[in-house]
Amino acid sequence: MSALILALAAGAVIGLALGALGGGGSVLAVPALIYLLGFSPVGATTASLVIVTLTSVTAMVAHARDGNVRWRMGLLFAAAGIGPAMASGALADRIPEAVLTAAFGAVAGVAAVRMLRTRPVADGAVTVRPGRAAATGAGLGAVTGVLGVGGGFLAVPALVGVLGMRMRNAVGTSLLVITVNSLAALSMRAGTLEGLDWAIVGPFVGAAILGAWDGKRLATKVSGHTLQRIFAMVLLAVAAFMLIDALL
Repeated sequence: MSALILALAAGAVIGLALGALGGGGSVLAVPALIYLLGFSPVGATTASLVIVTLTSVTAMVAHARDGNVRWRMGLLFAAAGIGPAMASGALADRIPEAVLTAAFGAVAGVAAVRMLRTRPVADGAVTVRPGRAAATGAGLGAVTGVLGVGGGFLAVPALVGVLGMRMRNAVGTSLLVITVNSLAALSMRAGTLEGLDWAIVGPFVGAAILGAWDGKRLATKVSGHTLQRIFAMVLLAVAAFMLIDALL
């Protein structure tokens, strides 16, 4: 199968996940770029940031039209992650490839388990703890910078549990957080953009953007819990493969 077809297929799946779940699709971008398209771990994380940024903006616009983006809360949450995202992004190319792969596999595994254990949260007021919110936002920024993921798979649970958002609002707002974190991390990797294979990254981005719109529509027809469980099982398989690959 040609690299172009693989890029289009992977991009569509990742966009679908981002549009439907407000995160998670970016966790699949790095392994897809490494194992399907032959990118190095550093190149894959940089390319992933490009893909995630553009796709998240598209999905965010779709959710914003329905009033599901809480702009002020999302920007405050994301602001705490800008510094860590930039700092960790600058250090990413100094980390050994095996360590980067193992770290990504571990984070993917934790995210999958968290998704499987998450249950719908009842609507209601939750007291916001600024310190905890800032710490969570900073942690998401650090993960974004090192691993090239937007952090949406962690942002949605955090926005619900820490900031008390309804699930639908958390999905839309997480896309704002992803966009800010990804841009901050990408700003520290500008020098690595020239080395990317844009003949692959370009179609990947295009398919992901189209998939994001389909994901938004899918979210209105299939329960979020069902989508979340399916994605978590796929993510577990990816995590196991990457950890084995890093250790062997």
